[in-house]
This record gives sequence, C-alpha cells and structure tokens, in this order.
Amino acid sequence: MKPLSPPIASKQITHIEQLGYQRTDAYAWIKDEHWQEVLQNPKSLRKDIETYLIAENAYTESYLEPTKALQEDLFQSMKNRLVDKDSSPELEDGDWIYLSRYESRNEYKTYYRKSIQDPTEQTILDPNTEAKKSNYYKVGYIEHSPTHQYLAYAEDTQGSEIWDIRIKDLHTGNLLPQTIPNCAGQFTFSPCSHYLFWIYRDNHGRPTQIFRHELSSGTDTLIYEEKDPGFFLSIERSLSNKWIFITANDHDTNETWLLSYEDPTASPICVMKRQVGIQYELTDWQGHFMIKTNLNHADNFKLMRMALPDPQQLSDVSLSSENWQEWIQHDPQTYIMEVIAYQYYLIRLERHNVNTRLIITDKNGKDTLLTGEEEAFVLSLDETLTDQSEWLRYSYQSPTTPRHWYHYNMITGERKTLKVQEIPSGHDPEKYQTKRLLATAKDGEQIPITITYHKDTILDGKTPILLYGYGSYGYAIDPTFSNSALNYLDQGWIYAIAHVRGGSEKGWNWFLQGRKFNKINSFTDFICCADHLIEQNYTKAGLIVADGRSAGGMVMGYIANERPDLFAAIIAVVPFVDVLNTMSDTSLPLTPPEWPEWGNPIEDKEAYQYIASYSPYDNIKKQEYPAVLAIGGLTDPRVTYWEPAKWIAKLREYNLSNAPLLLKINMDTGHGGTAGRYDSLKEAAFIQAFALFIIRTKYSTSIF
Repeated sequence: MKPLSPPIASKQITHIEQLGYQRTDAYAWIKDEHWQEVLQNPKSLRKDIETYLIAENAYTESYLEPTKALQEDLFQSMKNRLVDKDSSPELEDGDWIYLSRYESRNEYKTYYRKSIQDPTEQTILDPNTEAKKSNYYKVGYIEHSPTHQYLAYAEDTQGSEIWDIRIKDLHTGNLLPQTIPNCAGQFTFSPCSHYLFWIYRDNHGRPTQIFRHELSSGTDTLIYEEKDPGFFLSIERSLSNKWIFITANDHDTNETWLLSYEDPTASPICVMKRQVGIQYELTDWQGHFMIKTNLNHADNFKLMRMALPDPQQLSDVSLSSENWQEWIQHDPQTYIMEVIAYQYYLIRLERHNVNTRLIITDKNGKDTLLTGEEEAFVLSLDETLTDQSEWLRYSYQSPTTPRHWYHYNMITGERKTLKVQEIPSGHDPEKYQTKRLLATAKDGEQIPITITYHKDTILDGKTPILLYGYGSYGYAIDPTFSNSALNYLDQGWIYAIAHVRGGSEKGWNWFLQGRKFNKINSFTDFICCADHLIEQNYTKAGLIVADGRSAGGMVMGYIANERPDLFAAIIAVVPFVDVLNTMSDTSLPLTPPEWPEWGNPIEDKEAYQYIASYSPYDNIKKQEYPAVLAIGGLTDPRVTYWEPAKWIAKLREYNLSNAPLLLKINMDTGHGGTAGRYDSLKEAAFIQAFALFIIRTKYSTSIF
C-alpha cells in the first residue's frame, strides 16, 4: 500500500525584531497561543493545529506501515528480556521493610511494605488502578513519613508535570481529604511527621513557593518564596532525619536554607547567600555539616566542613563560609558527584576517566575504594532510607553486564549480592564486546566514545551504527546495560555513545566547555566522533543513525544542517531545536532558568548572535537532508510540541532529497513519553524499526 503524501504546513509569516536584528518565522502559528491551557486540557488545542498534527501522525504511521511486523518483533524481543513479575530489592527502615514490584502484565509498579516481625505484605499504593481512569498516568515522587503512618505521592494525569500530591494514612488505608494541587512534584515530611513541605508551581509552570502543610488541619503556611524566575526550588530531609534543606538554584548558582528537626515551624535560615557561579550542598555527619562546593575555583568540587551549630541558635553568622574548613581537596582529574552520610561512614560518588567509583570514608579518615574492572561501566549509589546501617547499597552495570545490586559491609568489607537483573530470554555477556575509543577534536581535546557490538558482527567498515549523544547541563551519559541497545546489537549493529562536551564525563570542566558561548563544541564533538568511527573502519558515511533526546535534539538539528552526508537518519525525541525563539519567550517555564546555560538573547547581543549561529530551526538550508524521525508530546512543558512540529515543517520546505521527514506527536503524553513499562517498549520498538527500515531501504540490505 502506497504511503500517504507528507502534509505541507501552511506558511504564515511572522516578523520578529529583537535587539536590532530581524528574522521571520513561517510556522509560528503551530504554537497555540493558549498553550498553558493545553498542558492541563489537551482537548483545548486549537482545531487547525490539531488537524495538522493528526495529519502528520497519519503520514508517519502510513510511511512506517511496512515495519509493523518488525515493530512487533522488536517489542517482543525487549518484552522477553523483562521479568513479568519483577521486585525491587527490599529497603529496610526501622521496623519496616519497603519494596515495589511489577505484578504480572501490569504497566506500573505496585508499592508494598511489611513489618520486620511479620512477612505479610501490605499494599500501600497501586497506580495500576488509578491509571485506568485516564489516557496518561504517572506516579512521580513518593515518600513515607518518618513515623511510618503516612504515605505521600505525586501524580500526573496529563504528562504536563503539574503534579497533585495525595496523602494516605497507612494505619487506616484511607486518603486524607485534602489533595494538594499545582505542585512541582517534590516534597518531604518533617522529622516529626506532623507536616509535609511541598513546592508550589505557578501559572508559568515555575516552582516559586514552599509551603508547610499541616496534616491534622490541612492548612498551608508559606515559608519561602523565590523572587527570581530563573531559579528552581528543591527540598529534602537529611538521612539523619535532623535537618530539612531548601535549595534555590539555577545552572550556575545555588542558595540553601535550613530547618531543624527541633522546630519545623521556625523560619528557615540561609546558609550562604547566593553568589553567581558558587554552588554548595550540605549533609550532616559526625558533628559537622559536610559541604560539597566549587568555592574558590574548585570546578570538580571539593569537600569542606563546619561544626554543627546549635539548632536553637541558628543564624547567618553561625553558618558563614568563614567557618568552613577544607576536608577533601579539589582534584582536577576527579569530579565529586554526590555525597551521602551514614552514621559512621561518609560515601562519595566520583567520576574519574569517564567511569564512576565509590569512596567510603570512616570516622577516622580511612578510605575504601569500590570500582569496576571492565573498560566501561557505571557504579551507582542505590536508594537508602536510614543512616543507621553498616551496609552500603549500590549497583554495578555495563553495556554487556546486566545490573547487579550489592550490599557492602563497611566494617568487614563483605559484599552480598542483593539482586541480579534477570533476562528471561537469556543473555551471555561473553557474546558482546565493549570498547572505549578516543576521537580527537579540532582543538585537540580527546572525546570519549563507548562502543558495544556482538562479537559475531563483522567489522569491515560497513557496519550500521546507532550513535547517541546529549551534551548538556553537565549530565553524563553513562554506559548502562540497555534493553533497547541489545535490539541493535542483535541485528548486527554497533551501539555507540559520543561523550561530547556539555556533559560531565570528564569532569565539571567538560560541562563548562560545552555550554553557553562554548556550546558549538557539543555539536562538533559529535561530528568528530562520527568521523572517527569512519576513519577507524567501523562504518562508513551514510551508515550512521544519530539519536538525541531533549537537549540532545539540539545536537541532532545541528548535525542535520552541517553534516547531513554522514548520517542515514536522525532520531530526535522531544528535541530542543527552536533555541532562539524559545530563549526569547519569557512566558515559557524554563526560559529564565535556561539563560545561564545558553545565554539571554533578549538582553545580550552576543548571546543573540551566538544562538542564532547554531539554532537548528534558524539554520535550515536548501540541501539534501537525511531521513528524520521527530517525536514530541502535546503536554510537554519542557520542550513544547511546536518545536519538533515547526522543525519538520521547515525541513520539508527546504529539503532537496527524497528522504522521509517524519513527525509523531503523542497527543496524551509529555516530556517523558508513555509512562507504562510495556507502552514505553512499544515506542522504543517504533523508533528502532524506523532506524532499521531506513538502513535497509537505503542500501537494499537484509540486515534483519
């Protein structure tokens, strides 16, 4: 059956003048002027936009109709690697044990607890029941109270990340009468369990206020208000259960406020007032606040400490940085990522030479190192609920090794295996090979690439490659064990990760080299990695499928404009491609908070010019483009649906090749796509089928 013809979006020219510069946008009409309402009620989408998006979805579905059987095969392959009834490792907290489990054929985890004295499980939350009531449903943050009487959880029924908090009395099994709406998603109980601290999201979708909610009366009291629209808010309770930390931050700077367990109704006290470029995080340990900070140019962070103040005499003076003392010095080769405190041990998660490692420090200052032996791997700290333990919980995985959860005894050095990720359909790590390569960028930097392939794959320079990249916010793409990647490997592909600048794979400076006025490094690094894979005879130009999600979509848009010859296809999921327009629209939730990352084109001419030089949407040109699959979510508040829609419309206008330019807008989901475990596999199979189909049809090969 012949596929439908691609929709042609109407051109309605909008003229934009900004800082003395002029530009036009023919597809600005695809943005609904009442987009905030659409986030909460997708059915309110303007009808002409809805008609256009439905036509795009129909065309994409029609074009990929020949892959239906392949999609099903790929889905079944991934499904067969999942345990149908899969439990998390148990978490002990006082007299209770908490766990979650996917029950047979369920899309969502069910949450349980049991007493240490009685193995009978109590169901405390089953999202599968609520999920039946709406097209989209997701449980986000979930936390039980320190007294174990209450369970609070955030739920989203639109994908718009506008959360409602519900509180359940675990003694009675009943929900409390009050639901807390318009939340940013994060919250925490007071140490006494009488209060819940939560973050309000305003009409722009930004976290602006923190309230103290009294469980007994349902009343809310404002305790903190953030005046800077560029700052996010977060709140957490220390593992010791003695402190509550309120943090206001952007991508450069943060400020932390304290509440003591002795008086959760007191006003929070500021630790150190915000200073541009200075970041710090606190945890309490052995009579001190341990402070992870980049103070005094410690780009990779260092640890300082100060004696714990008297909770009854908290003041700005007692918390002043003048009282901070160096404890772990800054190391230019090692990035301190996270610090957690048990009663007698302090644990650091660090990144060194791309891989992660754990350092356990006892109260006498003795260090123990936990690391891996493979060329590429990731060690992670696993969730813990109490500091009253000698057992550290962590996990290990690599592209060839399924995830292992361990208990490590910090006194004896004994290690116990809690759980090994089971692959019901079978998996032999010895059949696969992972390597870490280094590509040389134009400025001489060495860009790491992690590649994995089946050992039966013939490396003759003609092997298809899925090349993944991100490179933003200091977020590293770790070499994890991936169900999705295995589908490519088992089809004879190489799966590669380009660890480009803008991430933190080589430390925090790696991030700084790929942001703001260095942003183009992220894009050219990705191209450099593709060229290197060709030069090393792993593949050839036109056999690479590039994949980038969210801010990684910016990389995808740039390479499509600048090096379309390298790629057979580009996959861009919720892609941030309309950078100049988005960073110029202050009504969007993330625009002011993102200015430190990309620059402010509203006030800064240099930022305007630099963003305009690379913004994918603004640099589309008359040329032959590779195949593109762009996926968005109608209720996505982070990368709005009109970004991929406008991008595809303009690409189609300028493209000189016959390669397909496909758009799929999920009309019921947001930034994270579908929430259920099986539904998400179907979307992954859809994307994989596109990649395989393009390679097969382009080269008339039978690689699957």
